[in-house]
Formats: sequence, structure tokens, C-alpha cells
Amino acid sequence: MGENSHRYYPLIISICLIIATFAIYWPVYRHDFVRYDDGTYVIYNTNIHSGLNLKSIRWAFTAGYASNWHPLTWISHTVDYQLFKDAPGGHHIVNVLFHILNTILLFYVLWKMTDTIWASAFVAAAFALHPLHVESVAWVAERKDLLSTFFWILTMWAYTCYVRSLKFKWYLLTLLLFILGLMSKPMLVTVPFVLLLLDYWPLERKFSQRLLIEKIPLLICSAASCVITFISQQRGGATRLIESFSLTTRVENSIVSYITYIMKMFWPSRLAVFYPHPGNTLSTIKVVLCALLLLLISIYFIYKMRRHRFLAVGWLWYLGTMVPVIGLVQVGAQAMADRYTYMTLTGLFIIIAFSAKEFIPKWRNKNIVLGSLAVITLTASTAAAARQVRHWKNDLSLFGHAIQVTENNYVMIDNYAITLITQGQYDQAGRYFSKSLSIKPDSPNVHNNLGNLLMRNNRIKEAEEHFRLAIKYKPDFKEAYYNLYTALREQGRFEEAGGCCAQALSIDPNFVKAYLCLAIISNDMKKYEQAIEYSNKALEIEPANIYAYNCLGIALAGLGRTDEAIQAYRTALQINPGNAASSRLLKNALENR
Repeated sequence: MGENSHRYYPLIISICLIIATFAIYWPVYRHDFVRYDDGTYVIYNTNIHSGLNLKSIRWAFTAGYASNWHPLTWISHTVDYQLFKDAPGGHHIVNVLFHILNTILLFYVLWKMTDTIWASAFVAAAFALHPLHVESVAWVAERKDLLSTFFWILTMWAYTCYVRSLKFKWYLLTLLLFILGLMSKPMLVTVPFVLLLLDYWPLERKFSQRLLIEKIPLLICSAASCVITFISQQRGGATRLIESFSLTTRVENSIVSYITYIMKMFWPSRLAVFYPHPGNTLSTIKVVLCALLLLLISIYFIYKMRRHRFLAVGWLWYLGTMVPVIGLVQVGAQAMADRYTYMTLTGLFIIIAFSAKEFIPKWRNKNIVLGSLAVITLTASTAAAARQVRHWKNDLSLFGHAIQVTENNYVMIDNYAITLITQGQYDQAGRYFSKSLSIKPDSPNVHNNLGNLLMRNNRIKEAEEHFRLAIKYKPDFKEAYYNLYTALREQGRFEEAGGCCAQALSIDPNFVKAYLCLAIISNDMKKYEQAIEYSNKALEIEPANIYAYNCLGIALAGLGRTDEAIQAYRTALQINPGNAASSRLLKNALENR
């Protein structure tokens, strides 16, 4: 009786995958948002707070917000916020459901392509349960990973249907799903390369000019996505670190990262949300050994590819799909990231699963032995993943763990200090900021955050110095200009403060905080017409910004237009009925009517 003979196997496997995955991830329902990107993507992203409407959809497709262009991801977060508001549990559970859906889809698509149910099941289980994938699921801001992978797998499904039928409708669906994937996360630019690999195995199409011609429309979409992404990241400053790390440094880190990811796949320990970039400190011996190992593995798999095609396909899948995020184009300050393995490791899982099927001798009890090994491996993976999920409970546990398992992690030390501030532990936070600066004295973010702490402690002049250092090390740091404005305004230096806002707007013409600051300064200086102008500009960008309505109301009241001021305060309260400042301003306006 063959492995595909039992008609209930797929259903049983699917149920087991769902149960095992949910068993790992159900605790995230009680987890908080993490300040590391969740604030930018959800909590403070007022563009999604109004719910799904024409304006939010238009924003999703036209904005390069957070240095990215992924409109479907923004629409997904918008729908979530409309359903769950700022309650993190719902956002987390949607991530889990997407991960479960991706797991089941991956199983069925691999099974459809290879006609091998148990190897496909192992690949899907490894995908579902591996600790390296926890980051993509437990982190709300990584919805883009889950959503793009959903369309990636559906693209492979549609392409398989096209290859089997050669009907044009399936090709069009392949192209459409691929475009939707790119609109979720541009990492899918390598999918045409993956489809070419699938042509070789398991679809086993004869090489012809047609195979290449079929990929041209997809490659055009990939090229367009690369251009849009680079422009968005360049405008957002995400690619600024290309200049900080030389090409040689980036190549060396990429080579070592390829091997490090493989090591973490087999032994997933000391996982962290952020791995500091080593810069030019990597030893030549380590780089050479990693490069040599990559070369030897590549030679071996290519040598074996005629008889065992899956070896070359799995290996090239891993190498190729990792290219956009391996660090050759440096985005951010990290050396590598667990989330980058979400779909890339599938190639290595394929090698492991199908090697076990092909290379282990046909013993009488072969299936029992393989089944036992798979269960032991996946059980260990499940336990490690469940432990990793616990680190994502809140900021303190996540950042604290990262500090423990990495060295000189000034980024996580900085974030840990900020979290301590929210806990009211100001002195301890100051010590962590100092520790972070001892590692990287020219970090603009740390100087900016330390300045904010000093402002809280009413040490205005010292805060001003750190804001100026932040700007020195990052001249396009609009948030630092905003904070410097605050320090200068506290000292009554209104003209200088206004200059900071103007500088911030020269960096980002849509920087709402700067317009609000100018409106506040104008109100302070009783230049109410200017305050109205700046408030309206802020509302053009963020129509639901209650602070802009409050500033507008103050300016209108200053001009004696009390009824209009009352309407502005009431609009702010309609958006956020619990806003104390709007309530107080409305009460005063009604009393002075």
C-alpha cells in the first residue's frame, strides 16, 4: 500500500499541523504590541485608524510610509485596526491564522507538485514549527511576511495548474497573485527564479525558450517593484547605511550570514529580534571558511543534480531567495534577521525531507524509523519555538532577552532603556542609555532618546545638547529636530524653535508633527491666522488628527470665532471621545461663548 493510498491522510495531516501550530502560538493572544515597529505600523499610524475607506486605500497605494511600498499590508493593518482598535490580541491572532493558512497551503501545493505526501508534510511541519519563524508570526509588524508568503504559495499553485493544463487563464492568475505578493512585501522579487527552479523539479519541464519567455512579465513586475522599493527606502533613509558599510564589508557579512542561518536552522539557539552588524570586525579566516563551505556544498549539489534534482533546486532556492535580504544592499543596522528565513528555509527543508526519502536504504522498517526521527525532530522544534514565543510577551522580555544572547547590542539596549522609562525607572534607563553610547557614541537614536529622558527630568540644556548631537550624526533626523524644537520652546526661544520645524519640513514635507509645532508656536505668539494655516495643512495629511483640531480651535477662539472653535473641539471628540484636552478646551469655549 503506497504512501498516497489512504484518502484521509491529507485531512489528518492538515488537522495535526493546525493543532501543533496553534499549540505553539495561542499565547500571543495575551501578548502586547512591541514598540519596535509595532508603533510605526499600527499604534501611532493614524493613517489606518479611520478604518477601510477610499482615503485610507488611496494612502496605502500612494504612501512610502515606513520606507516601504506595500499597500496590501497597510490595507490588512487597516482592517485589523477597524476590527480590534488598539487591542493587540486580535492583531496577533490574525497573524497566527495567516501562518496556519500558509502552512496548509504549502503542504497541499508541494503535495500537488511532487505527488509525495509525507515529504511534503514534513516540509510544511518544519515551516510551521521552526523557532526561526516565530519572529514573523509573533510580531504584528511582520504581517507583510505572512501576507506576501500567502500570495507566494498561491502563485506556485496557480503556476502548477498552468503547467499541467497550459491554459492561459492560469498564467494570468499566476501573474495576478505574484503582483499581489509584491504589493505585500517586495522580497518576492525572486519568485520568477523560484518558478524556473520548479520547472526543473518537480514539474520536470524540458528546457526551452518558452520557459524563459513565460517569466518575462513576472521579471518586469519584479524590476518595477525593485525600483519602487529602492525609491521608498531611499526617501525614508532606510538605505543610508549602504554608505556606512563598504561593499567588501557587506559581501563578507553576507557570506557569513548564509552559513549562520543554516547553523541556526539546525541548532536554533540565541535567537534575537536584532543582531548587531559586525562591520569590518569579521575575521578573514571565518569569511574564507564560510565561503569555502558554501562553494563545496554548491559543487556537491550541482554534481548530484542529474540524479537528484531536488538537491540543486532546494539549495538554489535558499541561496536565491535570500539575495534581497542578505545584506548586499544594507537596509537597517542589523547583520541578519530571523524573519528573513520565513520562506527561504523552505528550500533547505525540501532537501532534508526528500533526501530522507531517497537516500536512506529501503529497510523493512524504514517508514517507522523515518517517522520516529521526524516526530523527535519536530517535537524538539516545537518546544524551542514555544520557548521563543514567550520572549515576545512584551518589550521588557523581548529586548532583555536580545541583550542576554547578543554582544554589544546598542540598539536593543537603547530600546530596553526606553521601555524602562515607560515603567517609571528613569535612573536605570539613564544607565542603559549611557551603556549604549559607550558601545556606539555616534548613535543618533540613542542621543535623541537620552535627550527625551533629560527633558522629562527638566534638564533642558543637557537635552538640547543631545538633540544637537543626534542631528550632527544624522542631519536628516526629523524627529530630533522636533525634539530640539521642544527644548528650545521650553526656553522661550520661539524663533529658533520655529526654525527647527522648518528644517524638519524640508526633510519631510508631510511631517505632521512639524506643522503642529508651528501651529502651537503661532498660537503662543498670537499669530492665529498662521496657526489656522498650519493646522489645516496637518489635517490635509491626517484628517483624523485630534491635536490639529485642538490647535485649530485655539486659533479660531483667539480670533473670536468661538462657534467654529467649538465645532473643531467637537470634531476632535468625535474622533476620540476620551481626549481630556479636547474636553477641557470645549468646556472653556462654551463658558466663554
